[in-house]
Amino acid sequence: MSFNVVQPGLLSTLQDLGRFGQHSVGLTTGGPLDTEAFAWANRILHNPANACAIELSFGGLHLRAQSQTYICVTGATLDLTINGQTKQLWCSHKVAEGDDIKLGYSQQGCRSYIAVAGGFTITPSFGSTSTVVREKIGGLNGLKLAANDQLPCAQTTELKRQALAMEHWPNYTKNDATSCTKLRLVPGYQYPWFDPSAQLRFFHNQYQVTDRSDRMGMRLNGPDVSCATQSMLSEGICLGAVQIPADGQPIVLLNDRQTIGGYPKIGSVIAIDTAKLAQLRPGNLVHFEAIDLYQAHTINTLAKLKFNATELLEISPRSRSHHD
Repeated sequence: MSFNVVQPGLLSTLQDLGRFGQHSVGLTTGGPLDTEAFAWANRILHNPANACAIELSFGGLHLRAQSQTYICVTGATLDLTINGQTKQLWCSHKVAEGDDIKLGYSQQGCRSYIAVAGGFTITPSFGSTSTVVREKIGGLNGLKLAANDQLPCAQTTELKRQALAMEHWPNYTKNDATSCTKLRLVPGYQYPWFDPSAQLRFFHNQYQVTDRSDRMGMRLNGPDVSCATQSMLSEGICLGAVQIPADGQPIVLLNDRQTIGGYPKIGSVIAIDTAKLAQLRPGNLVHFEAIDLYQAHTINTLAKLKFNATELLEISPRSRSHHD
């Protein structure tokens, strides 16, 4: 029971929630860049929160089902078709053996998530199925998906179909340079190392996402916020840490970041906003807003409450496809 990868798209990897407790042996976390879209894909399919799914960057994926099951696609706005018929995103769909599932290229946003009922059955590596290509761990031999890969999954005969109402879909930034995404940041203990003028420049200007961004970090371009202190001992790095290297251009570190680093860090972007950042493309603009730790906890708590309180729509038998 599996899916065959006909066309892997630009960058497709298998991810669960991530690899935790392994920094001591130099292994980074991995996991989905957009945890919200990932969580909804699994919830819509009645999956455990940690079920393994595919993260797709920019689009272009083509799968062929080799068993009967259900799928759900969330994240970036793109065209989803099953056997040439357009299907809705953020909704579960039944597929049968031989069905062709195609995802076009993203029109808004960047990362998409393709979940299957029960999750892809991948053997964990160091406690997680998350793929980190740099370290060659997780997924299928630590590699991104390639043509003819087989993705095993459980066979599912019947499942109550659900969808997320459109008013609850995230509003991803358009793929242009006219919008600016706010990134809320908790200043760190190294914040005082930056002189007041650098602090003002950092918080009162916009930065542009560059084409040197990847799953390790988003490199930004804008006003110089160099720090006088450049020589420091390497230390552990958290998700969202904003490093300022010698050129003064911020790097927001993401899931595949190195476990330690020696650049000064002005603070850390909260995880809810690193998910928004991961949906941006080169050329998109961001600006930073300082918040304190208590505000960050409140934002995270309210987001969890909203996720849990949001009810899914049940798909009635009349609206089902010919496979249903």
